[in-house]
Amino acid sequence: MFKFLRSALQFVFLRLEAVGNRIFGERLNPMYYLGATSYWMFWLVVVSGLYVYAFYETGLDKTYESMESITHGQWFAGGVMRSVHRYASDAMVLTMLLHMTRHFAFDRYRGFRAFSWVTGVVLLWLIYVSGINGFMLPWDRLAQFVVVATTEWLDALPVFNGMLTRNFVTAEAVTDRLFSLLSFLHIGIPLVVLLALWIHTQRVPRASQMPPKRLAIGLGAMLVVLSLAAPVVSQGPADFASFPARLEFDWYYLLLFPLIYSWDPLLLWGALGGATLLAIALPWLPPLRAQTGATMSMTVHPGRRSVPIRPAETLLDAGLRAGIALPFECRSGGCGLCKATVIHGEFEMSGYQPSAISDAERHAGRVLTCCTRALSDLEFEYEDDAAALGTSSTTYDVRVESLELLTHDVMQLTLRLPEGARIAYSAGQYINVVLDDEGARRAYSFTTRSGSSDRIALHVRKVEGGRFTTQVFETMRAGDSLRIEGPLGSFVLHEPSERPLIFVAGATGFAPVKSLLEEAFALGIARPLYLYWGVRSRRDFYLYDLPERWAREHANFRFVPVLSDPLPEDEWHGRTGLVHQAILDDFPDLRGFSVYACGSVNMVNAARPAMIAQGLEGEACYSDAFTAAAQPASAPPAQS
Repeated sequence: MFKFLRSALQFVFLRLEAVGNRIFGERLNPMYYLGATSYWMFWLVVVSGLYVYAFYETGLDKTYESMESITHGQWFAGGVMRSVHRYASDAMVLTMLLHMTRHFAFDRYRGFRAFSWVTGVVLLWLIYVSGINGFMLPWDRLAQFVVVATTEWLDALPVFNGMLTRNFVTAEAVTDRLFSLLSFLHIGIPLVVLLALWIHTQRVPRASQMPPKRLAIGLGAMLVVLSLAAPVVSQGPADFASFPARLEFDWYYLLLFPLIYSWDPLLLWGALGGATLLAIALPWLPPLRAQTGATMSMTVHPGRRSVPIRPAETLLDAGLRAGIALPFECRSGGCGLCKATVIHGEFEMSGYQPSAISDAERHAGRVLTCCTRALSDLEFEYEDDAAALGTSSTTYDVRVESLELLTHDVMQLTLRLPEGARIAYSAGQYINVVLDDEGARRAYSFTTRSGSSDRIALHVRKVEGGRFTTQVFETMRAGDSLRIEGPLGSFVLHEPSERPLIFVAGATGFAPVKSLLEEAFALGIARPLYLYWGVRSRRDFYLYDLPERWAREHANFRFVPVLSDPLPEDEWHGRTGLVHQAILDDFPDLRGFSVYACGSVNMVNAARPAMIAQGLEGEACYSDAFTAAAQPASAPPAQS
């Protein structure tokens, strides 16, 4: 039964989403943002409700007239706001129902998602109760019916036993306190809804709480147009001397109310209670998915991150929960942005648009991570050839071609590979210089954009007492032999992207940042690019003219040098202090940016949490830290 129902619902949703793709495009299809749209409708309800409440008066002789004044006296504002309030409430219920139905259809309500499912059921009832309460506030004929019907329905419960209805038998029984109570409920219940919404999304990593800006604006405009075309109005003042015989009934929100008089009220309570319990129990009812309780893991490239997969969790959810910057947009198998290649492991993929991934791609092992569940331990890459990036290396015997002193403590060391040999690397990667002692290595980054070359230029900073750097500065000569291995590392550009890029370099952290920026220029990235380069004093800047030249040649690039401890002779009038603090000062809100930071461990460890606290998403912060001494193999690269 459930399988047949889910199959039918899947067919309907996939067809509706396909139509939406043709009309709106994959990135703006409303069917992919049902949960986020519910959030957006909630905020529209709150804003419009606060406006109406500012002019709303509570009192037996005031409430109806105040609503009439709001609706007709300032129809251009109050009337529109009242209508938007009503229609946004309707839209919130509709999108919530569709959102939950879609999750049921595609079997995405079990396992760790059961928590969100149960809280979603509770949320739906809270929204309904708040909406029904809202029909009582205008104190018109419909409000009179809803109040009386609600109290009669509640009175059927033994706990009330007829106590409520007596308050509405005559007009004299209704006092101003009723309107204060109704207003209190209409403010208090949405506050509980807000808390429940926050709880609802806690188990879903990076749950979207706002549809794309263009879609949000379009939905808001649609509600305004609907409010102007069909404004919400009252239906005459409440009159307890008579019972309303004819009403403009709302079958959308008040569907259950006629049943109060056509069914036994207790039977209606039982039916609703049973339906609610059934909805809450659905995640644990058969047919259960195979291996629901199995614990598995997945390995993700680049970076070779290994993370656990919770039961019924998609690859995308598992990766985002672990802080991996997996690309995604719709999370519904429609846009194709989350494509990845499975290297090995068993999986199942369902609930996606055929336009998002071709048959040839599927046969080649490509999947949509938002629609794919692991059936065994699994390994995949979300960037082409990422599995090999930074995880394997070749050893080369090289010769020193030249040494050029760039500043008082930075040497440019150029190495030449053997005749006919070339090394292919990505901007931001590094090599290890293998010292004589077994296992001793020193890491230095490539300084030029991605490519294949028989020469390697390194920036070597002199470290007092450092074994290799002392050799470079004091005894090394052109023609000397060295052994290197590489390329290594995954500190590379993550493109394509729509985010402005901020590069942070501390001292010789400029070396990999230089290669990344040259790669960005070569790729023709037109988005804003920022370089913040921090050193102690003016003389520690090397190749200072280079970023200044970039700023002249590229209109989208800005260079901000920062000195942490300027000397008097520097006559420095630029930025001072910690380099990451300069970024925090310039960008109070880092949401929507990507940051590439390279420097000392202390610099990176201080910068990352501070930037995340200022809005930077953790998965959009890429870093490469180095130390000034030899470290174990699992530690960041060492330079000495």
